[in-house]
Amino acid sequence: MNGEVPVPRSGGGGHRALPHTADVRIEAWGASREQCLGEAVLALVESFADVSAAHADAVRRVRLDEVADDDLLADLLDEVVFRVDEFGEVPVDVEVETTDEGGLDVRLAVAALRRVPITGAVPSAVSWHVLRMGPGPHGWSCAVTVDV
Repeated sequence: MNGEVPVPRSGGGGHRALPHTADVRIEAWGASREQCLGEAVLALVESFADVSAAHADAVRRVRLDEVADDDLLADLLDEVVFRVDEFGEVPVDVEVETTDEGGLDVRLAVAALRRVPITGAVPSAVSWHVLRMGPGPHGWSCAVTVDV
C-alpha cells in the first residue's frame, strides 16, 4: 500500500498490525481523532491477545492532558502498556472523548490478562521513531511502532 494507512471514504474506522523488524507496527484510522485513537488501542491489544470473547471485569478511566496529537497517541498507548505490565489487565473495549480543555477522557473496559489467549509478544514500549498522527482528506490516521 506504498506505506499509506488505508482510510475508508465512508468515514468508518479500522486498524491493523504489521510485522516490523523485532517489533510490531500499528496503523489505525477513523472519521475523527477520537475514533482513530480508539482503533489504535484495539490494534495494539490485538497484536498480542485475542479479546474477541473476553468480557470486561472493570472500567478504568484515564484522562490525558492537551498535547500534540502525536503525544496523545504515544501517551494513550503507553497507558495501555503500563496497565498490562503493572496490573495484568488488557482493554477489551475503548471509548475516547475530547475534554473541554482539548485533552482526552478515555474509558477502557478491561479484562484480566490471564483470562485471554495470548497470541503474540506482549508490548514493552511505544517507539517515537516514525510515530505519526493527523487528519487527512478522509479522516484521521496514525501509525506507530511498538517494542515487544
